[in-house]
Amino acid sequence: MKDIASPVFWILLYLALVAAPLLVLLAGPTPPGAGRWWDFSMALGFAGIAVMGVQFALTARFRRASAPFGIDIIYYFHRYMAVIGFGLLAAHYAVVRGAYPAALGPLNPVQASGYMSAGRTALVLFGFVLVTSLWRKPLRIGYDRWRVWHVLLTTAAFLLAVAHIEGVGYYARGWLWTGYTLFWVFLVVYVRLLRPWRMLNEPYRVVGVRPERGQAWTVTLDPDGHPGLRFAPGQFAWLTLRGSPFRFGEHPFSISSSAARSPRLEFTIKELGDFTRTIKDIRPGETAYVDGPYGVFSVDRYPRAPGFVFVSGGVGIAPVMGMLRTLADRRDARPLLLVCANARWEDVIYREELESLRPRLDLTLIHVLQEPPPGWAGEHGFVTGALLQRVLPANRAELEYFLCGPRPMSETAQQALHAMRVPLARVHFELFDMV
Repeated sequence: MKDIASPVFWILLYLALVAAPLLVLLAGPTPPGAGRWWDFSMALGFAGIAVMGVQFALTARFRRASAPFGIDIIYYFHRYMAVIGFGLLAAHYAVVRGAYPAALGPLNPVQASGYMSAGRTALVLFGFVLVTSLWRKPLRIGYDRWRVWHVLLTTAAFLLAVAHIEGVGYYARGWLWTGYTLFWVFLVVYVRLLRPWRMLNEPYRVVGVRPERGQAWTVTLDPDGHPGLRFAPGQFAWLTLRGSPFRFGEHPFSISSSAARSPRLEFTIKELGDFTRTIKDIRPGETAYVDGPYGVFSVDRYPRAPGFVFVSGGVGIAPVMGMLRTLADRRDARPLLLVCANARWEDVIYREELESLRPRLDLTLIHVLQEPPPGWAGEHGFVTGALLQRVLPANRAELEYFLCGPRPMSETAQQALHAMRVPLARVHFELFDMV
C-alpha cells in the first residue's frame, strides 16, 4: 500500500496513460504511403488527445492519488497540461494543413465528411474551454456557470475527437479509443453521480453562522446521522450549501476548526464573489454537504519539527487558525511564529482569539498592516524579506514554514526564505485561486 501511495507510482501511471496511444502505434503496422510528416502529425494528434483524455482524472479528487502532491498542485498541473495538450492538437492540425491540405477536405461542414468536421469542432471546443479557463476572471465568467460548461464542452470535445480518429482510420485502434472513452465516462459517472450519492447520504447540519472581522463569516457544521470526517489541521474540503450535491455548486474552503474537536467543522469564508456573499444569509438548521478532507498543508505531516512559522494574509489565516487551535488543544509546547498581514487593524480575522491563544501556546504574534491606525507601533507595509530577516529566529533553517495568502505575498516570502538558505522542502504554501 505504501508503494501505491508513492509519488513515483502515480507519475509513472500518468505517463503510461498518456503514452499508451503512441506505444500502440509503434507496435502496430504502418499504413502504406504514410510520409514522415504525416506520421509526425498523427503522433502529435494522438499525444494531444491522450493528454486531454487523462485531464478529467486529474480533477476527479482521488484522495490516494493526490495525497503525495497536494490537490492544489494537481489542479495547477491540470491547467498547464491542458495548454500542452491543446498545443499538440493545434500542431497536429497545422502540420496536416501545411503538408497535406487535400487530406482535410472542404472547410464547409455541409460539404466535408462528418469525421473531419468532428475533428475541427473538437479543436475549436478545446480552444474555447482553454481560453475561458485561463481568463475566466478577466472575462467575468461566474465560477458555477463556468464549471458546468467546462465539463459539458470538454466531454463533447473529447467524444468528437474520438469520432474523428475512428473516422480517419489511419493507425486507429478501436479497442484503445473505446477504452479511453469508457475511462472518461467512468470518471464523469464517479464525479457527478457516485460521489454526490455518497455525500447525499452523509449530510451536515448548519448549527451556526457568526460574523468575523474583515467581511468574513464562519459557518459551523455538525454531521447529521453519521460520524463525520476526520481531518488533519490545515486541510480543506468542498462545501455545498443550499443545493444538492448533484449540482455544480461545491466550493473549496479551508477547515478553520480544531482537528482535536472533530467531527464539528468550521469554515471561515470571506465575501469575495457571488457565492461567498450569500454566506451571511445561511441559517441554522439548513443542510450542507462536505467532500473531503483534502490537502497536505498541515503541521501533522511534520511531527518532529522543532517549531513552525506561519505567514498569512487576509483570509489565508483560516487554515493557519485550524492548525493553531489544534496545537493549543493538544497542548503543544513547540515555539510558533505567526506573521499576520492585513490591510487594516479592523480587518484582522480572529484578532481577539489570536491574542487569547498566546497564553496557551509558545506563540509569537506579529501583525503587519498596510494602513496602520494612528499611533501604531507595530510592523506596517507589506511582508518583505527585510521583515522576515528581522523576526525569524536563529534556527530558521530547521523550522517548517506555512504560507497562505495573496500570491504576491507568498512569492515574496518564498524568495526571502530561499535567500536566507531555508531548505525548499521546509516551505509549504497553498496555491488555490479557483473561486
